[in-house]
Parts: sequence; C-alpha cells; structure tokens
Amino acid sequence: MNSRTTLLRNGEVHSPADPFATALLVEGGHISWVGSEGAADSFVAGADEVVDLEGALVTPAFTDAHVHTTATGLALTGLDLSAARTLAEALSLVRAYRTAHPDSRILLGHGWDSARWPEQRPPSRAELDEAAGGRPLYLPRIDVHSAVVTTALLDLVPGVTSLTGYHPDAPLTAAAHHAVRAAAHGAVSARQRTEAQRAARERAAALGIGTLHECAGPDISDEDDFAALLRLADEEPGPRIHGYWAEAVTDEKGARRIRELGAAGAAGDLFVDGSLGSHTAALHDPYDDAPHTGTAHLDAAAVAAHVAVCTEAGLQAGFHAIGDAAVTAVVEGVRAAAERVGLPRVRAARHRVEHAEMLTPDTIAAFAELGLTASVQPAFDAAWGGEEGMYARRLGAARARTLNPYAALLRAGVPLAFGSDSPVTPLDPWGTVRAAAFHRTPEHRISVRAGFTAHTRGGWRAVGRDDAGTLVPGAPADYAVWRTDELVVQAPDDRVARWSTDPRSGTPGLPDLTPGRPLPVCLRTVVAGQTVFVRPNE
Repeated sequence: MNSRTTLLRNGEVHSPADPFATALLVEGGHISWVGSEGAADSFVAGADEVVDLEGALVTPAFTDAHVHTTATGLALTGLDLSAARTLAEALSLVRAYRTAHPDSRILLGHGWDSARWPEQRPPSRAELDEAAGGRPLYLPRIDVHSAVVTTALLDLVPGVTSLTGYHPDAPLTAAAHHAVRAAAHGAVSARQRTEAQRAARERAAALGIGTLHECAGPDISDEDDFAALLRLADEEPGPRIHGYWAEAVTDEKGARRIRELGAAGAAGDLFVDGSLGSHTAALHDPYDDAPHTGTAHLDAAAVAAHVAVCTEAGLQAGFHAIGDAAVTAVVEGVRAAAERVGLPRVRAARHRVEHAEMLTPDTIAAFAELGLTASVQPAFDAAWGGEEGMYARRLGAARARTLNPYAALLRAGVPLAFGSDSPVTPLDPWGTVRAAAFHRTPEHRISVRAGFTAHTRGGWRAVGRDDAGTLVPGAPADYAVWRTDELVVQAPDDRVARWSTDPRSGTPGLPDLTPGRPLPVCLRTVVAGQTVFVRPNE
C-alpha cells in the first residue's frame, strides 16, 4: 500500500466537494482533503511531497469503459490502416509493413474502413495476396466484426470454407471470422502479447486514463490473454484493469468459472448482434444498402437465461447490442429475467449494455426501469454519424438521426459510461467528451460536464462503485493533471451555460472543448496515489 502523503497546491481542482478548490491532499492512496490555498499551508509540514501545480487543472482520472487491451497494443505497435484514405494507400501500407517485418510468421493489422475510401469496397483476396507477398495476413475491419485475409492464412484453418460467414472474395464474418482470428492471434507469442498490453496501458496512462474495462471473451481473445492482462495489471504500475468475460452463463457452475477467471462479470461483448459497418447489426427493418436485417446471435430467451443466472449468483451480466432488434431482445430478455428473480435484484446488479446505438423512447424507458447501464462510445458518432456518414448510408438519414441519443438517455435517468472500444476508435478521453457535447445530431448533445461525469464517475458506477471517480475525501486517489486554457461551462442550452457560469451556481469549470480548439495535455497520471505517467520534460 502507498503510504506517502502528497500535497498538490496552486492549481484548479475539479471537485464537487469545493467548486473553488486549488489544493488536494493524498494519503495512503486516497484523497484525504480538498480545499483552498490558504488552508493548504497547514498540511505542508506533514507532507512527504509538495507539488506546485503552477495553475494546472487536476481532475479525476478517466475510465475507458470498453477496451480490447491486447488488440489496442497490437494496433499501436503493428500495422494500423485507420489513417488510409484510399484502398491503394491501404495496400501500400501492407506492402511496407511486410517488407519491414520479414520474420513475422503471420502479419496482423487493423483499422481499414472502406466506407471512407473513394473505391467504397474492401481489398480483394488477390490484391491482399499480392500486397502481403503470399504470406498469412489477418486484417479486421475497423469495427472488428468482419475481416479480409490472404489465401495463405485460410490455408492454416482447415474447413474454414464450410463455416458460416465464409465468402470467397468478400470479408469473412461470423464463425469463419472467429476461426481465422483464432489462428492469427494464436501466432502472437507471449512476449509480443505482453509488449502489446504494456503499450496499451502506457498509452492510456499518457492520456489521463486511470482505469480500463477490458471486454474479453472466447469469441474475441482467449483465457490465457485475459489472465495475462490481469496478472500484468497486478504486477506492474499503470491503469487499473476491470476485466469482463463475455461468455453465456447457464448455471451456478458457469458463474463460478467466470469468477475463477478473475472477471468482474459475464458481460462486455457477449454478442447479441454485430455492427452496422459490417451489415451484421440486427435490425427490425432491412438495411438501406443491403436486402437483409443483419445477424442475431442471441434471442430474448437466451438473454433472460443469462441475466437470471447471473443475478442469482451476484454476478454482473451484460451484452453487446447495436441494432434496434438486438436492443429489443436485450430489453425483453432482461424484463423476463426480472419477472423470474425480481426487479429489485436485477436493478441492484447493474447489468450493462455495450454500444446501445439504435434506441427508441420505449427501449430508453426500459433501460431506466431495469437499471441497465448504457456503456457507449461517442466517437462512433463523430466517425460515422451525420447526414453523409456511414450510418446514413446503412440506414437512411431518418433512422441514422436516431442513433446514440445521449440526451434522451440522461433525461430518462439511464446511467452512462463512456468508452472507446479501442482499437475500433482510439483511446481519446477528451475527444470522446467533445464528441458527446458536439454530437452530429444536435438534439442528442449533452453538456461537457455530463459527458465528463460519464467518462469518470460513470465508469466506476458501471462496476458497482459509487465512492470513486470524483475528487472528494475518501475516494481513491486516481487523478490526472492537465495543461489547458481557461476553464468554462459548456452546455447545449445557452440558458444553462449562462446560469452555470455564474459563480453563485458553484459549478466547477472544465476545458473548452469547442471543435478546433486544442485538447488538454496530460502532465501526470496517478492511480491509487502512485504516479503512472509523467509527461517528459515537464
């Protein structure tokens, strides 16, 4: 346990305990006092360290409530196609990576998005075979719900051509995708995996993120990867890891196994459907640009069974649900479980839904009634929303405008937890808050303060902790120090913004996140009183 006492002073401390605080005292890994500069003098003599903030802002550390840590690290250290502006550019990056890694048995990449390319199509098998020089290559689409691969990788997966989701010259989905992913990830050595996990945690710490919710599972990673990540987080300084294992539970024995894995719950990416970009999100009505309604993996009965067993075992349950049909299945299933085991017990368990993009007033009301947490990714709207975005192409403009209705969720009292789904979209906490405050659909915008709360305290609440994610006495000393411009209060309604800026409101300010303005720069990140990042040359 960290027994050091640290006094931070002469800054701006973002705390509901004192909206005008300039100083903070940390003892034994927890916040012990928040207050004014004058009162800070009395703590100087007893402090092991006194930090002059020189006007910097101190906030709670962010929690990213949906991350794939190893995949994030592999993207950071490997072939990243997210910046490719054309198909030709993506293929050029593959060629360069192949040349630079002559000893890699299987080439791994990530991040292509043909919806952004003028060609409006993924690479063909022949194009990939040429670019990879005949070597095995695995390239998941940015949403990780489909992948293109080379012939050499298919040759390593016997029987793949007979699996669901196999297409001779189109992205692989479903079981075929899971099979090639397992083969590709199986080639990652323990050393590579550890380096990737370290790289992801280091990037998170450098961005002021103190906690990551790892969303693992048998269709995404494997038990060795999950156990290794939890072990690394125990042994090395860095952001905390709350691990979720996305496997359906049918009895108490299954629930016990989830706990034995070290998981916080049988939740995360337990797939009810896929994604909109890959045309695999489950819809009530067909896609605008495809003659089908996507792919449903779990129905309401399967959802109900999982939630009932988890609730009775005292285990958090959760699901990945993006399309409106998938969200309906979750709501109907959780409601059926509540009828079986009792609504108060279901609400107390704080079951969660990842993504929850296509909501209606009825399903929003059901989230509130059932106590479901919406674990959402505002960067999805920034990347794919708007009248000309991928959502509009997949769904038509009218349906696309209903996606990610954060304001309506907050009005209904639904708890929000913000995340990135990294590497689908990058770790970028202030950018995530900006995306929610400046949602492409104006009626879905929320205040910067509400978005910030969803990305700090909201993540802690999503794991059942109401005593963390805020700088008040008794809370864990998870905080970040920022260099930023003048603090303001931003809200979608100007009347709210004017009132909140009045000193009499006691509303602490936050950085100005207006698009185009520079985002805050992280100077230091601290987890449980232990410094896990210091910006070089500061």
